[in-house]
Amino acid sequence: MTYMQDTVLKMNGICKSFPGVRALQNVDFTLCEGEIHALMGENGAGKSTLIKVLTGVYTKDAGEIYLKGNNKPVHIKSPEEAQKLGISTVYQEINLCPNLTVAENLFIGRSNNLFVNWKEMNKKAEQVLTGLGIQAKPTKQLSACSIAVQQMVAIARAVDMDCKVLILDEPTSSLDDQEVAKLFKLMRELKSRGVGIIFVTHFLDQVYEVCDKITVLRGGELVGEYQVKDLPKVELVAKMLGKELGDLASIHNEAQSADDKKKEAVIEAEGLQSVSGIKPFNFTAYKGEVTGFAGLLGSGRSECVRAIFGADRVIKGRLKIKGEPVHVSSPIKAMKKGVGYLSEDRKRDGIIGDLSVRENIILALQVMKGFFRPFSKAQAQAFADEYIKLLDIKTASADTPVNALSGGNQQKVILARWLLTHPDYLILDEPTRGIDIGTKVEIQKLVLKLASEGMSITFISSEIEEMLRTCSRLIVMRDLNVVGELKGEDMTQDKIMYTIAGGVSQNEQKQ
Repeated sequence: MTYMQDTVLKMNGICKSFPGVRALQNVDFTLCEGEIHALMGENGAGKSTLIKVLTGVYTKDAGEIYLKGNNKPVHIKSPEEAQKLGISTVYQEINLCPNLTVAENLFIGRSNNLFVNWKEMNKKAEQVLTGLGIQAKPTKQLSACSIAVQQMVAIARAVDMDCKVLILDEPTSSLDDQEVAKLFKLMRELKSRGVGIIFVTHFLDQVYEVCDKITVLRGGELVGEYQVKDLPKVELVAKMLGKELGDLASIHNEAQSADDKKKEAVIEAEGLQSVSGIKPFNFTAYKGEVTGFAGLLGSGRSECVRAIFGADRVIKGRLKIKGEPVHVSSPIKAMKKGVGYLSEDRKRDGIIGDLSVRENIILALQVMKGFFRPFSKAQAQAFADEYIKLLDIKTASADTPVNALSGGNQQKVILARWLLTHPDYLILDEPTRGIDIGTKVEIQKLVLKLASEGMSITFISSEIEEMLRTCSRLIVMRDLNVVGELKGEDMTQDKIMYTIAGGVSQNEQKQ
């Protein structure tokens, strides 16, 4: 017997504005029991704002929120109050306490007792983790766990509560395929129990795999609510962008022409190895070429580029930059040699949230110049204005705190920071993770434009299709080891997966 659906959440005419920005305008949203409902739209469309209004992070300017079991509209004033009403949330950026254990993170704030029965807490945590298939010890400090495990712990914390509404904001961005499959299995189980799930993601395939309905927002307004089975992917993309999407095919065609460029080595790594555990690897990046590191989560993609940038200490091997042997012992030395690095974790290693857009943009160039030789206000403003316009950064002004921007615009600010240093070699590690399709297209086109102007770029993404569109050569990783290099006709999704599964490593080739 299927679960009888009934409305568990109804939001009517929700409005929210910030100085200079209308974030939401008369937005309606309805969630039923036993339903997985995708909330879709570009960054800046209003998705995060709507969720924060629902969870009490923001106070709405107008509108009403109804929950099942309440005859009158509810006024949610804080996340704690939302939790008491049965609304649990897992945000895109992991919001846990890294200095506490896994068990402590699961149960923190959920007991009024002054004394903690640690044995009982760890035992219950073990049951929760085992039930979800999470490979983590309850007593292990969270900071010692991988990002994927941290994400799963955040999800476990949310689903272990007695929630009526579960909000998952980009929960799969740090998970591999097997972990995504486990999460989807859990979501379907919760659906069968009548839990209403709001699923925010930028992975279209995931929406069509697990969701029942889609609500699309654009520019802070409601575009519409649709049954997944009635809305083809192409139409969904068109509704999100407000235009037909014809850019992806041209991006692919442009990327394939990169092989014809004259090859001039910018980066040459030979037997490079770092403290991160990456096996010795060889790698060459050429002027005007977009290279990529492909592989599953934890395969060593980021470890390779972090060794080149000096973010991880190199313990073996040689590195040349533009033909000159160098010892890059720190990121600042790499930057002074013309290397830029946009890291995969923009919250931890990228933005400085309390600083303005302008201050974040000039940060890398100011570090290279020295903090005792600061730019004048006029110089800094000129730099910011140039790149805000160049990258179409949506911000009220250059003085706006960068943490007030959407995720996609924050990513553009970090990209502007590195472009301002005019690097010869630019590393982009997951530059489109957690951002909307339109901004992804913009970044992909910009990458190819920069390469056509002579910049050497290494592009890392968990999305194979994105790698195939942007890269002319792929280095394939498995278990912290380079297992293959693909280019030309070998640049196919099937070939990449085959290489990951059964390729031959550089070390094995020598034996």
